Amino acid sequence: MFKKVLISDDLGSINQGVLTVLGSLSITNIKQVQYCDDAYLKIKKASLDGVPFDLVVTDLSFVADHREQTYNSGEDLVKALKKDYPEIKIIVYSVEDRLQKVRTLVNTYQANAYVCKGRRGLIELNKAITTVYNNEQYVSPQVQQALSPKTNLEIDDYDIELIRLLSTGLSQGQIATHLKAQNLLPNSVSSLEKRLNKLRIQFKARNAIHLVTIVKDLGLF
Repeated sequence: MFKKVLISDDLGSINQGVLTVLGSLSITNIKQVQYCDDAYLKIKKASLDGVPFDLVVTDLSFVADHREQTYNSGEDLVKALKKDYPEIKIIVYSVEDRLQKVRTLVNTYQANAYVCKGRRGLIELNKAITTVYNNEQYVSPQVQQALSPKTNLEIDDYDIELIRLLSTGLSQGQIATHLKAQNLLPNSVSSLEKRLNKLRIQFKARNAIHLVTIVKDLGLF
């Protein structure tokens, strides 16, 4: 079983639950942090000292405060750790259940497990730790659809943001202005029209409202 574990979560009550699960698995060498930057620095120092962490359990959402951070979310942390320390095992433990988010973290950033917080969250976390220790992937049942070939749609984070902006009632012109302000490409009205038409065809949507509804129902945003 894992010998050295880091918990990254800004809520102490959540940490206590995770500590209980780790204790039930006879894991005693546990460190806790409430900032993603602290998590990265502890992992870096442990690696340099020759006593690396075996496992990281991290939330995705961290409340911003006066302290400026390099890594503002668990997603940022997972991406950085898997790039710099690919051997470390990472379990995401979050209330977030959007399929696109799960797909990105597991398929793109290579998180080893994704566990949804909830009534069975700690039970699933226990199972995830054992599964990951055995070099297998674990995803909570309610979001397993994210990794199914049937939901392997040609849609990326840009498309999700585009549809999200559309759902707020913005016109294509207003969306183009917003994207330009964020330095996101493509951001011309003609490009947005082509992108939305492609998405409507892909999802078999009758119009923009129907497209937003379908994408929401799939849990993509």
